[in-house]
Amino acid sequence: MITEAQFQTEIDRIIENAIREDVGDGDHSSLACIPKSAKGKAKLLVKEDGIIAGIDFAMQVFAQVDGNLELEICITDGSPVTYGDIAFYVSGSSQSILKAERIVLNAMQRMSAIAAKTNTFVKLLKGTGTQILDTRKTTPGIRAIEKWAVKIGGGENHRFALYDMIMLKDNHIDFAGGITKAIQKTKRYLKNTDRDLNIIVEARNLDEIMEILESEGIYRILIDNFNYEDTRKAVELIGNSCLTESSGGIDETTIRKYAECGVDYISSGALTHSVYNMDLSLKAV
Repeated sequence: MITEAQFQTEIDRIIENAIREDVGDGDHSSLACIPKSAKGKAKLLVKEDGIIAGIDFAMQVFAQVDGNLELEICITDGSPVTYGDIAFYVSGSSQSILKAERIVLNAMQRMSAIAAKTNTFVKLLKGTGTQILDTRKTTPGIRAIEKWAVKIGGGENHRFALYDMIMLKDNHIDFAGGITKAIQKTKRYLKNTDRDLNIIVEARNLDEIMEILESEGIYRILIDNFNYEDTRKAVELIGNSCLTESSGGIDETTIRKYAECGVDYISSGALTHSVYNMDLSLKAV
């Protein structure tokens, strides 16, 4: 993953772009009927059971919109919540609260849904030693908050983007002329460009597992779309040579069985691309 500083830069960009997109040259609905001097207070109301996520993000949004807004945090990120819970209160300029409202809600509703789904997977993996990973199957422009939500839900982050890890998948391998050639070319590239990036290589069958193991310096092997039996065989073949990761349509009904095959990680795009936003609202007090 990228550094904390890089991650914060991504968050800052998301907030900046969200304000540009939603506010433009002004919130004319509020400007038209609410005096600039008006003060108000609102609460973030939970309207669905789940895992709350995005409290810290909301704090940053409010601070960016108006540094004088004050927040009273009642529930922290990652906490289980039920209908009727109040996550926080925000007080200050009524215009500023309304300006930030939709940005905060849009982000928190999606982040909470992702955190809840991730937490469900984490519970299914309990006791196996296998960790759940996200993927790059995220919403364009808001990847950082979606991956942040996975962490809040108890999962782990895969690579952030194309630039922070080498991942040789089927198309890379086929275009490069095979697994060994792809790995050799990758190592030369890293040496010539003075880059220190972990290398993950995807395997489509047990023969490819064997070929990958002939090369040194592989960080993780992606055991993609294997059945349970072949996954167990792959884990046995790999042993302690490198880390292992299963992927390919794994869901709540199959994740435990794949974990019991002994893989270190299971990656799932569904954590971020197949969720329904959690019901939250910001109500004036």
